[in-house]
Amino acid sequence: MSGRQSRGGSSHRQSRTCARTARAELVFSVSHMERLLREGHYGPRLSGSAPVFLAAVVEYLTAKVLELAGNEAQNSGRRHITPQMVDMAIHNNSLLSGFFRMTTVSQVAPGQE
Repeated sequence: MSGRQSRGGSSHRQSRTCARTARAELVFSVSHMERLLREGHYGPRLSGSAPVFLAAVVEYLTAKVLELAGNEAQNSGRRHITPQMVDMAIHNNSLLSGFFRMTTVSQVAPGQE
C-alpha cells in the first residue's frame, strides 16, 4: 500500500509526522516563530529549540496577561475584556509593568474610562 493503512488491519504501522507545535504541546506556532527569528536576522545560526522556547514564552505571557485582564473584567462587573482592562492588568502587576514599560497597549491611561 502506498502510505495508507488498509481497513483489514494490516500488520505494518503507518508513520505519522507530528508538528513541533503539537510535540511541544503549545498553541502558538513554532514554525511561525522560527520564520520570524530567521527573517529578523537575530543571529547567524539558530538552534532547533530556540523557536520552541520563544513560542512557549510568548504563549505564557499571553495567557498571564489575559488571565489578569479577565480578573479585572470580573472585578468591574464586565463580561468582555477591553484594551483598557489589559492595560490596567499590566499596570497593576509589578513584574509585567516593568516588562511592558515602553509599550502602549491602549490610548487610554490606566484608571480613566
